[in-house]
Amino acid sequence: MLKVGLTGGIGAGKSEVSRLFVSYGAVLIDADRIAREVVEPGTPGLAAVVEAFGPGVLSPDGTLDRPKLGGIVFSDPGKLAILNKIVHPLVGARSAALESAAGPDSVVIHDVPLLAENGLAPLYDLVVVVDAAPETQLARLVRLRGMTPDEARSRMAAQADRPRRLAVADVVIDNDGPLEALEPQVRKVWEGLVERAGR
Repeated sequence: MLKVGLTGGIGAGKSEVSRLFVSYGAVLIDADRIAREVVEPGTPGLAAVVEAFGPGVLSPDGTLDRPKLGGIVFSDPGKLAILNKIVHPLVGARSAALESAAGPDSVVIHDVPLLAENGLAPLYDLVVVVDAAPETQLARLVRLRGMTPDEARSRMAAQADRPRRLAVADVVIDNDGPLEALEPQVRKVWEGLVERAGR
């Protein structure tokens, strides 16, 4: 089994790269998706979040009100640390279970947005960074996600800068150009990963 960490700044195109890897046969473990799953209604994760932050973080339908929780934790590092202490072990356990269910010859892609920020590179056999220039990221966030330029800059500033991300990369996929230039690069990287996994 080859464990690959996949990361990239917001708007760099990491989701498209992970989609391509899956289409070639990769096993994808998406940290963001798992983080949502572990706090769905009826889970111990949601019960722990409500216990820590009060029933006010629930929507009327019993689901987690993410914007409300975000408003509480992102302005208070201590509260964010409490939330992370609840969610991170649950995400880690679920990720480990999914990884152990993959076959021995699998290429397992861990899609981890904050890989560089959280110093997670040593957990993987290699790290793939999807890279785009900051001006490309900004343009995509405005055009494709409907953010204002200020909102986009703020989201980008909350992540590791480009040099810090590139410093953890074993492989860099350049996604500064059009979508059709991305697929051949990703396929070539995939072929290298499969070859390495088979060794």
